[in-house]
Amino acid sequence: MDFESASDIPPLRPRRRIHGASAVLLPFRDGGAVDWRAFAAHLARTRAAGLIPALNMDTGYVQLLEPATRERVLDTARDLCGPDFIAGAFVADRPGDGFDPGATLAAMASIARRGGLPVVFPCHGLRALDEAEVVEAHRALGRHGGRFLFFELGEMFVPFGRIYQLETFAGLMDIPECVGAKHSSLRREDEWRRLSLRDARRPDFRLYSGNDLAIDMVMWGSDYLLGLSTFAPDLFARRDGLWARGDAGFFELNDRLQYLGAFTFRSPVPAYRHSAAQFLRLRGWLTNDATPVAAPRRPDSDVAVLREIATGLGVLPVDRP
Repeated sequence: MDFESASDIPPLRPRRRIHGASAVLLPFRDGGAVDWRAFAAHLARTRAAGLIPALNMDTGYVQLLEPATRERVLDTARDLCGPDFIAGAFVADRPGDGFDPGATLAAMASIARRGGLPVVFPCHGLRALDEAEVVEAHRALGRHGGRFLFFELGEMFVPFGRIYQLETFAGLMDIPECVGAKHSSLRREDEWRRLSLRDARRPDFRLYSGNDLAIDMVMWGSDYLLGLSTFAPDLFARRDGLWARGDAGFFELNDRLQYLGAFTFRSPVPAYRHSAAQFLRLRGWLTNDATPVAAPRRPDSDVAVLREIATGLGVLPVDRP
């Protein structure tokens, strides 16, 4: 499908109830320790807004965490969210490693026994498989591990990310235990193709948009699992409600949130996590904007722009002369 005309694009879905999930930032203290109190507060804030928290994702620095830290993140989610959360089933392998189904199943089981829904996180081993092997690997994971989401993640986020061919997406969608997918190519065309395929083949399959540069993909029938929503879960929930009610205020709020996304998800994309810490600090929700040592950071000059955006969104007071 080349989308040569407007008729090639899936139809708009006005007044649809959007299913929103938010990849929750894992905050850090100066010196490199996790700020567990701030994390618990932001997790509770996300739940209170009505969004499904997603833990141990890229936004939560999963690839930089020690196993014990990933487990504590899951324990916190279990205690605060019950069975209502999503989490990345991450395997810390290396370039050249083969796919390790046992390690992946163990990561899935760790999430499932706490009540969460696993997302099979990209890894070097999965990246090494050919397209047909990817489908068979996930089929075996479903057979032995139960319900899961699969994850297409562009290389702009992690070097071992991968966007599958559309035929592979279709094969993955046909796995009974696979109930949805997170798609993070940052390309509308790729996501529209998947929506059209989903609508024709399996309408109950949940497609979570990970396009932080096009958060209006919800208008065409995507749901979302975004890193951007961790900046403002309250505002994303408000936006979603406006769409469900058919309120034109959706567009103005969406535009302002997209301005925030365009600024904070610029290259290098992984530095958006530091942008999130800067923004949450401006909102008074974090006491600092610390990040893990290996994580890229934004310049301090970004804070003035973030302050302007936050003021426009109504979460900071307007400065008076």
